[in-house]
Amino acid sequence: MGRAFECRRRAKEARWDKMSRVFPKLSKSITLAAKDGGPDPETNARLRVAIANAKAQNLSRENIDSAIKRAVGKDAADIVEVNYEGKGPHGTLFYIECATDNSNRTVTNLKTAFNKNGGQLVLSGSLDFLFSRKTVIEFPEPADRALDEIELELIDAGLEELTCEDGVVTLIGDYTSFASLSQALEALGITASKAGLRRISNQPVELGEDQLLEVEKILDRIEEDDDVQEVFTNIA
Repeated sequence: MGRAFECRRRAKEARWDKMSRVFPKLSKSITLAAKDGGPDPETNARLRVAIANAKAQNLSRENIDSAIKRAVGKDAADIVEVNYEGKGPHGTLFYIECATDNSNRTVTNLKTAFNKNGGQLVLSGSLDFLFSRKTVIEFPEPADRALDEIELELIDAGLEELTCEDGVVTLIGDYTSFASLSQALEALGITASKAGLRRISNQPVELGEDQLLEVEKILDRIEEDDDVQEVFTNIA
């Protein structure tokens, strides 16, 4: 995404962080990770990263432990991960990852978000080829280690790209390299501040200020939904 758009999104994220809405999403991601790979973060890389992401957002240890315990409960058994795709104004595309115990509710909410703001949901798979699934890991730039040294150490683990902006280092690799990159980073003694699988657009579009404001109406409605875990767009 472009710098102007990222600045806007970060400002909004800062406001959302002050609300309790973000905590259920973090808890749900931990529960799903524990359900998928077991409750021990030492042997479950996905859970380990979900916990790290939650801690970075100030989710309490008590809530983290409760989310892990829920992985073996009935409620977790009812939660499924499902993806939706949509088109918005000005050629914008949306790939939405959800975790829900009621897919009818989720799809109805998303349809409303799109239909009321000049967009529409499309058939699953329609936009999949327009996004590349990538491992994305962020961490603060180390003061005691050169970035080119880190880059060389991580190439064999699947690193494709390393960038640094405003003191934040971003690693990008294929989605199949998530575990190997996470483990290699840990072996270097570096703790990720944020990590996950993201979908990066193959055909980004640039929007003007007024167009961004229009598209953000859809983004805001989507991200307010508790069932939505991640939203990816093709906005440059």
